[in-house]
Amino acid sequence: MPISRRLGAFIVILILSLSFATDTMAAELIVSKAKRMLEYREDGVSREFRIGLGSAPVGRKSRQGDRKTPEGAYFVTHKNSRSQFYLSLGISYPNPDDAKVGLESGFISRAQYAEIEEATRQQLRPLQNTRLGGDIFIHGRGAQSDWTWGCIALDDEDMKFLFEHVRVGDKVTILQ
Repeated sequence: MPISRRLGAFIVILILSLSFATDTMAAELIVSKAKRMLEYREDGVSREFRIGLGSAPVGRKSRQGDRKTPEGAYFVTHKNSRSQFYLSLGISYPNPDDAKVGLESGFISRAQYAEIEEATRQQLRPLQNTRLGGDIFIHGRGAQSDWTWGCIALDDEDMKFLFEHVRVGDKVTILQ
């Protein structure tokens, strides 16, 4: 193959790979519980949204029914376009750190701990039906107050933006 054809083929492959890399950039969501803000970051773009939290927002979630919003490193497990709270993004709570605290507190068994660890490693939805609780979402229906059972709530228009831009597997960091 002549050099000019090889160079042309190389350029086409380079352009295709760069466009593919751009298409697969992951978004990151950073939640500040103290500021009641969610920051969306992707490919140099950043937007902030006001949020509402669980009705007992201070401190880290440690058990089912405590109405606290978790703190730590998570990822989006699934998207629900038929949520009773407009639209929703599932969060990978409990993560291994949450599970370790739950194991040490006697809230979960070693087998449940191992199942949560394995699901997180495989980027799957972790075990939801333990004394640690589960079903933590980012969802719509209003950011005007702390009213959820531990979820992160946004106004519907903001939730629509996130739902359209966030992918399963994208990082979610929830800070104090």
